[in-house]
Amino acid sequence: MEWTIQELAARAGVTSRTLRHYDRVGLLPPSRVGANGYRYYNPTAVARLQRILLMRRLGMGLPGIAEVLADEVDACDGLRAHIAALEEERDRVERQIRSVRHTLEALESGAEPQMDVMLAGFNDGYKHEVISRWGERAFQASNDWWHGKTLDQQRAWKQAAEDLVAAWVAAAKAGVSPASEHAQSLAARHVRWLSGIPGTPTAEGDRERSIEMVECLGDMYVDDPRFAGMYDDAVGATLVRDALHVYARTRM
Repeated sequence: MEWTIQELAARAGVTSRTLRHYDRVGLLPPSRVGANGYRYYNPTAVARLQRILLMRRLGMGLPGIAEVLADEVDACDGLRAHIAALEEERDRVERQIRSVRHTLEALESGAEPQMDVMLAGFNDGYKHEVISRWGERAFQASNDWWHGKTLDQQRAWKQAAEDLVAAWVAAAKAGVSPASEHAQSLAARHVRWLSGIPGTPTAEGDRERSIEMVECLGDMYVDDPRFAGMYDDAVGATLVRDALHVYARTRM
């Protein structure tokens, strides 16, 4: 089965002139040219056009598309890569939809929308860090869990997190030892809090990776400037780190 250039252009939503240009630059030659000079395209050519249009939509220029197609050994591998890119784009759009719904829900109820939720899908600040540490599935599961919550559920979860932080700060001000029963009960509460987040090793019951995660987070609370001030000061952050390390070594 094959189609004329006019038929293909109409179906693809482009112009015949565009298809002729793709032919001139070597991107999409017709399957054959008839005796009358008409260009004809078979399913293989249509599949190639599909990929060109996908890459164009992803913002690639024609020279870049030409390089991808020229370097490609297996067209099926290329299609799989496009499916992965489209699925990632779909997930991003779905996050944007959820964030806009959050904003609408907040405005209609007279509440103040949360900035991080409003911008979800537009700027996932920790996405690459989470993926590099725990994998794509962990990020996607936790991200979907968070943005699937209602505004009230998000507030309740954040309040629980703030209560936990306040308890740690109070313990640090009281001079509690990291290995004390009080600090260890807070560490257990902290790990239970982490276990409520889908996609994390603690949620999945992976003991070795859970220990690694808890110790890693403890270090991050002290070393990472984004979190170092979370527990009021260096003394508070150090207590959390040391208590979590003790808990991970002795009770997990």
